[in-house]
Amino acid sequence: MYPALAVHSALTSQHPHLETLWVGGEGGMEEELVNRAGISYRSIPAAGVHGVGLRALPGNIAKLTRGVLASRRIVHEFKPDVLFFTGGFVAAPMAVAGRNIPTVLYVPDIEPGLALKFLSRFADVVTVTAPDSNKYFPHPERIVLSGYPLRSDLSNWSREKATQHFGLDSAKPTLLVTGGSKGARSINMAVLKHLDQLLDVAQIIHITGTLDWPVVEKAAQELPAELKSRYHALPYSHEMGAALAAADLVLSRAGASSLGEYPFFGLPAILVPYPYAWRYQKVNADFLAEKNAAIILQDESLEDKLAMIVKDLLLNKHKLEAMRNAMKKISHPKAASVIASQLVKLAGEQSL
Repeated sequence: MYPALAVHSALTSQHPHLETLWVGGEGGMEEELVNRAGISYRSIPAAGVHGVGLRALPGNIAKLTRGVLASRRIVHEFKPDVLFFTGGFVAAPMAVAGRNIPTVLYVPDIEPGLALKFLSRFADVVTVTAPDSNKYFPHPERIVLSGYPLRSDLSNWSREKATQHFGLDSAKPTLLVTGGSKGARSINMAVLKHLDQLLDVAQIIHITGTLDWPVVEKAAQELPAELKSRYHALPYSHEMGAALAAADLVLSRAGASSLGEYPFFGLPAILVPYPYAWRYQKVNADFLAEKNAAIILQDESLEDKLAMIVKDLLLNKHKLEAMRNAMKKISHPKAASVIASQLVKLAGEQSL
């Protein structure tokens, strides 16, 4: 969703009169954010069919059929010049309905999921975050390396401004811990278990997510005064750019955003791939580790190894600087504009 908003922002900066319609799933969480961005929104029935039980399959197929019919009505009414997909089963009905319309697909993770592989059959151009994605698609002539599209507000933050925003000591190293809006429980609990040791070597920005916030808030309140001033915990941050700009090291999962945001800020990472899903995060983490920009810490080893790895990195300035430089080399700061230009090219300048 955020990559799509970034691309839309790049498009409208060049074509302020662009007419956009965002199509999402019924009951989708994105409607509020899309409306806040000033984009018209329509919803369609959609459901996945891969990996669902036999009882749910007929109902999901029926939903998809209704989704295709709804998508055909939208295509007939809106008459788009170009379609842009960023994945998810909700895009499948629109891809089928708009199969004769020029289409650009963006692949956030290095390894595409089944929905993205399906959508790639309808795409005239497939834009990818990293060159390692090329091997997953049969038509290399359609592939364009774009990088991960970033929100423009991320560039608003310098290290000095971000340090002041959080009230940090600029002379001390900063560890950022984040697990997304819902958080990452195993990471949160491992940090709390070793909080005293971690605060000995760093000040911490800990974005916990909403689920674990009560537990983390209680632990923060119980810290001694001298440690409490170094621990900046919050359930969610609307200024993620500030957290990334202020940090010397990040501890997180290995979602697709790690392939764009960390390189943009040259931020060395300790990545803990989510272990209870398909291997997308593992592939992302392997890519960054192979570039010497990140270290992989398995979820089951968090409690045993976390404090040692953080200390080793923060106390080894040469290692950290090498990782920072390696991360910067992966950055594609113009990714949103690259994808926007592909959309313009397919649609035709006169259409926009």
